Amino acid sequence: MIIVGLAASQMVSASSADDAMSQLNAIMADDAKRQASYEAGHERIRFCGYCHGEDGNSKREYIPNLAAQHPLYLFNQFEKFRDGTREDYVMSKLAKTLSLEERINIAVYYSQQTANPRAGGDQTKAEAGEKLFAVRCAGCHGENAQGFRDMPRLAGQPAAYLGIALRRFKEMDPTKHSAPMIGVAGVLSDGEIEALAGYLAGR
Repeated sequence: MIIVGLAASQMVSASSADDAMSQLNAIMADDAKRQASYEAGHERIRFCGYCHGEDGNSKREYIPNLAAQHPLYLFNQFEKFRDGTREDYVMSKLAKTLSLEERINIAVYYSQQTANPRAGGDQTKAEAGEKLFAVRCAGCHGENAQGFRDMPRLAGQPAAYLGIALRRFKEMDPTKHSAPMIGVAGVLSDGEIEALAGYLAGR
């Protein structure tokens, strides 16, 4: 995300968050508003494109795709980086430089891009990953791994990124964190993580 203006020093209030959700819903329900938001978002993603790609398909295997994610999910991740719920050296700083309108527009822009599957890996592992996904993941992320609202799209994500994310959840202390993924990832072996990541990358 391009750096614009001064960094905000305070968290978005609950009323501001509610207002943002209302704005986002209104934009997505109106073709003209969605197009205007899309174009404004395109103007603000020059820096984002260095890592996530102008079309939302990441240029590095350890960085997630943003293409075709639900705009609500993307917007919520901005808020988590802003308030410290999620931490990343680059994203935590960048999220604080963007206005509420810019965060909404960027979320809209990337949500309208097409996610491209990555190159296929080991077919045997992918088949095992497909079975694991159906049992452990499809209930939240959808049977085609396309995500839904605040549940992220996993289809087409780089396998390296998925592996990193799953291992990070696996290592979290459940007494200090409450993410549902801790329980899901905690029972996966390294081989199962590789199988899931390989399957999802090729979707």
